[in-house]
Amino acid sequence: MAAAEGLAVGDAGLGAGAPASAGGPGDTNAPVHDGLVISIADVTKVYQMGEVQVHALRGVSMEVAAGDWVAIMGPSGSGKSTMLHIMGCLDIPTTGSYQLNGVEVSRMSEDELAAVRNREIGFVFQSFNLLARASALKQVMLPMQYRRDGKLSSAERRQRAEAALDLVGLADRMNHHPTELSGGQQQRVALARALVNEPSIIMADEPTGNLDSRSGEEVMDILSRLHQERGLTVVMVTHEESLAARARRTVRLLDGRIERDSGR
Repeated sequence: MAAAEGLAVGDAGLGAGAPASAGGPGDTNAPVHDGLVISIADVTKVYQMGEVQVHALRGVSMEVAAGDWVAIMGPSGSGKSTMLHIMGCLDIPTTGSYQLNGVEVSRMSEDELAAVRNREIGFVFQSFNLLARASALKQVMLPMQYRRDGKLSSAERRQRAEAALDLVGLADRMNHHPTELSGGQQQRVALARALVNEPSIIMADEPTGNLDSRSGEEVMDILSRLHQERGLTVVMVTHEESLAARARRTVRLLDGRIERDSGR
């Protein structure tokens, strides 16, 4: 996958990231779905490792409503990263159904999945995944070049990127490169990049894992504010109880199955 694909909020006002309509990702003319962003039913994931089959997920079912914040927790090998990759359209299930905004995505092609990632999902990774030689502004502009629902002009891309960086408190760091930014500032650039295409959902994989406690709190405060003020839908993998406490709901995995779901 290209560095910018799926690493992607829309106009200069950066809207609330409402779900796309049920007619297809980004289809604004179709009827609006009933409020579920994610619906997973009996999903399994089996990896073939030579002659050995590894069952990463074993019949997982869950739903995520628009505006929810779900923390996924579990020990190493529990299936939480596999779960996030499937929900983020980075992988597909072996069996089962996955609907994103009412559209079945579990059997889509790589190109179709890339389009869904770019328009519907914003990713925030532990390692930031920034380009070493690009300024913060260019990092955030990049995902808009991959949009397939109409090209934006350079001026429009710049305006949206500036608004996203301002939203995360980096209006005065737009021309700085990663080596000129602290870890917390780099993660805020990554968050702005995740927001700039106005996705339906933010997928965060250990978003504070490489940060000190103060920087981690600052990033989480921004994410919490966006969730509360703009109704942002968040799915977050974490092993930290303090981070999970910020979520509305915690799903705990064990051996590829949901052991406990506080939303049930």
